[in-house]
Amino acid sequence: MSELDKIDPQILGSRITEFRKACGKTQDETGKHLGMSRPTYIAIEKGTRRATSDEIVKLAAYFGRSVHELVRPTAPTIELEPHLRAVVDQSGGGGEEVYDAIRQLHQFAVDYRELEQAVEAKPLENYPPEIRVPSSKLADFAEDVATRERSRLHLGDGPVLELRQVLAHNVGVRVFCVPTVSTIAGMYAFVADLGCCILLNAKHPRERQRWTLAHEYGHFLADRHKPGVDYTRYTERIPAGERFADAFAMCFLMPAIGLRQQYFDVTNSRGDFQVADLCRLANFYAVSIQAMTLRLESLGLIRKGTWDTLSEQGFRPETAKRHLQLQPHKLTPCEPYPARYKFLAVLAFCEGEITEGELAKYLRTDRVSARRIVRECMNRSDDIDSEGGNAVLRVSLEHSLLTAS
Repeated sequence: MSELDKIDPQILGSRITEFRKACGKTQDETGKHLGMSRPTYIAIEKGTRRATSDEIVKLAAYFGRSVHELVRPTAPTIELEPHLRAVVDQSGGGGEEVYDAIRQLHQFAVDYRELEQAVEAKPLENYPPEIRVPSSKLADFAEDVATRERSRLHLGDGPVLELRQVLAHNVGVRVFCVPTVSTIAGMYAFVADLGCCILLNAKHPRERQRWTLAHEYGHFLADRHKPGVDYTRYTERIPAGERFADAFAMCFLMPAIGLRQQYFDVTNSRGDFQVADLCRLANFYAVSIQAMTLRLESLGLIRKGTWDTLSEQGFRPETAKRHLQLQPHKLTPCEPYPARYKFLAVLAFCEGEITEGELAKYLRTDRVSARRIVRECMNRSDDIDSEGGNAVLRVSLEHSLLTAS
């Protein structure tokens, strides 16, 4: 039985309607594309007329989707994509590349949920309570929220270099990395069935991606049910929600207690705090020099307006880093999907729940590369065999340690 035969016509009709609206097509335009009258096409959307295989292929191409997206047996989830598109349309910052990024975020989120269902894995959801942002003392409130959240996640007072892994493993945030226009920093959406989903711009440097991730997490804490698209700059007055998210990101990535300790270690040993020390501190916390400068200003550790003064004097952060020979941290490669997503896809394939072609689709690659990823996941080991090569993993990663077998 094909996927088309498995799907309920009403579910298929709802999905066709969703995808048609998402790409801005009318019922009349879509009907003409299929060579049928508008009433006949409407019957497909209502589910009273089953679309043929040829019509499905034509619709998928017309909407810029895959056939599998249309006929997948699971019920459609329509909240994420249309709501993000509405946010973009309202801001006037749209464009095909932005809409494509929204589509990819939506599809990754749905695929993630499908993989969990395929292997009967429960979603990771260690969500904190939603907070209410006050109208005054926003900076103090952000500091308090960041401190409490770091404590909840047992992060201490030092840098959080692998922030994506921390939020994925400790909270259950689903972070995807997709290239889009440089003016878009990231996107956020929360859907009950899909969880907290965040998109980072793959074109941005890792420092910026970490900041964007912390910023989007701030939105999750304060505006959980309000999807948003964050831009690199705002032409009008910055909304209160954005100001809180930025303040939270600053406090979360550069905790006051740990930062003060680092600062006083320098000043107590030399009686001074120089531009070079500023650059080294920014590198230690894996944030931009500008972000570190503004944070130290906010804590009263250096003069207000220091960053503006440095900029006016022609200070160039990248030149300073090269001069000081500061090396970036060796972080986990930024893949399009979380590590758990990849593991679930490999597990579903090894258990026979999905085919090799479906595995390649989930991993957004070809079949040869998909097979290589399976080998890497199943054979990866830090042990060395007798001949000096990597030892093959002989024990199943799914083997229970709580049973006697």
